[in-house]
Amino acid sequence: MRKAEAEKAVRFLTTKWFKEMGRPETPHFSDFVSWLRLEGYSHYLDFRSTMGAQEDAESWFDQELRPALRR
Repeated sequence: MRKAEAEKAVRFLTTKWFKEMGRPETPHFSDFVSWLRLEGYSHYLDFRSTMGAQEDAESWFDQELRPALRR
């Protein structure tokens, strides 16, 4: 999978997860990863990355949730 494709999916799925979990006050990336595995989306964490796929995905997760947590 290409990194750009994974980024688009992870960002979308972060928002979906956040809403489905009832907008948790303190969202944890590890909970999101567990949810990805349960829902069959873990393949979006399988891409080449200099920094590491998990690290990139966590960064996207944080970027997507930062505005939502300010509300």
